[in-house]
Amino acid sequence: MTLKEYLASLRGRRVAVIGAGLSNRPLIGLLADAGVETTVYDKSTPAALGAFYDKYSARGVRFHLGENYLEGLAGDVIFRTPSFLPFRPELDAAARAGAVVTSEMEIFMRLCPCPIMAVTGSDGKTTTTTVIAKLLEAAGRKVWLGGNIGHPLLAEVDQIKPEDAAVLELSSFQLHSMDCAPDVAVITNIAPNHLDIHRDYQDYIDAKKRIFLHQRQNARLVLNRDNAVTAACAAEANSFVWWFSRKEPVSPGVYLRPDGVICASVGGEQTEIMPASDIKVPGMHNVENMMTAFAAVWGMVPPEVMAQVARTFAGVAHRLEKIRVKDGVTFINDSIASSPDRTIAGLACFSEKVILIAGGKDKGVPFDSLGPAVCAHVKKLFLTGLTAEKIKTAVEGTEGYRPGAPEIFMIDDFTDTVLAAAAAAQPGDTVLLSPASTSFDRFKNFEERGDLFRKIVQEMK
Repeated sequence: MTLKEYLASLRGRRVAVIGAGLSNRPLIGLLADAGVETTVYDKSTPAALGAFYDKYSARGVRFHLGENYLEGLAGDVIFRTPSFLPFRPELDAAARAGAVVTSEMEIFMRLCPCPIMAVTGSDGKTTTTTVIAKLLEAAGRKVWLGGNIGHPLLAEVDQIKPEDAAVLELSSFQLHSMDCAPDVAVITNIAPNHLDIHRDYQDYIDAKKRIFLHQRQNARLVLNRDNAVTAACAAEANSFVWWFSRKEPVSPGVYLRPDGVICASVGGEQTEIMPASDIKVPGMHNVENMMTAFAAVWGMVPPEVMAQVARTFAGVAHRLEKIRVKDGVTFINDSIASSPDRTIAGLACFSEKVILIAGGKDKGVPFDSLGPAVCAHVKKLFLTGLTAEKIKTAVEGTEGYRPGAPEIFMIDDFTDTVLAAAAAAQPGDTVLLSPASTSFDRFKNFEERGDLFRKIVQEMK
């Protein structure tokens, strides 16, 4: 089925779109262009939506806006925004009334004519997705990058050719109601995350599993042998399981030898790919990200091309991104670190103790594991946001903690926090933004938080 045929099948049916944010706007445009009866539900106001509201309301799109925007939610087909999970009462009631609940990404995966490689996980999925795309491009493939990264792809699906490749980052929110069957599915790891949105941890795990449960037998599933929850997924897979590990040899898969060389083991044959020390982006978590990507594209990308990409890939913005060195102080933006595990991995990249800025929105994840890492790797800790007190409690409750090791400062305003951390730094120090929390207490997303950090640092005199 083509996109044109799919849109034609919606004519004469009532279509609802929950959310008028950037991810759904191309979809709303497609529906309006196809003459589909469309109602948009969003908590924004007409003034906040601005020209978008003016344009599409004039074209006949209906809008239910404001705080009570979900009252009367109805439709034959309902497109949900990713963070609006299917068990929400309003959506559940509509589904029980006969509505088909779907999403822009689910329809894209149904219509996409080329092989699909899909990546999920609690940490590392954006870097892994980006590296997979760069590996395929370096091998001469045209790549369409999307999902939870890049931009919505549905509007472009008719431009995609069978010989291309689609590389998608998929969040637990996107996967929650999807029956997807990617040609290659990747789970980087699974650890508690987004527990303020999901019913519980098991609901989060079950959402992640949906990336592979409907795969065909000849498809590939890449799993982390070193993560117990991820490794257990192999027992439920219909597809062919590949592994990656930094702790032990695996086959088929990619692993880190004790001598620091990354190797692949396939069909009883061992292939050396590269020394891990040659990877340009720092940190053992990035070694894992590279091995994950290598396992995903093995057989599609030559080993020498893998090594070349890994030696030149400089990383993704907001992921241990070096902003500047001022008066001997290095400023690093790791705003993507929205969980304790991610911050712990970032801290492990530094040989000297850093000045850490942390805190943000509470998503129901415990901070117990963060305390020992902070005590081991941080000389001064600047806390801000809704999780500041929880992180402080975790650090002070760590066995062996002594007052002043690290020094802890609680500051409400984000800008004031960054400036105070900079003022406390001495030549040779590193100031690291790695919040261990989401950004939604003050920002639209982690990018906006990282962009503000970058702006503050770049404007320092």
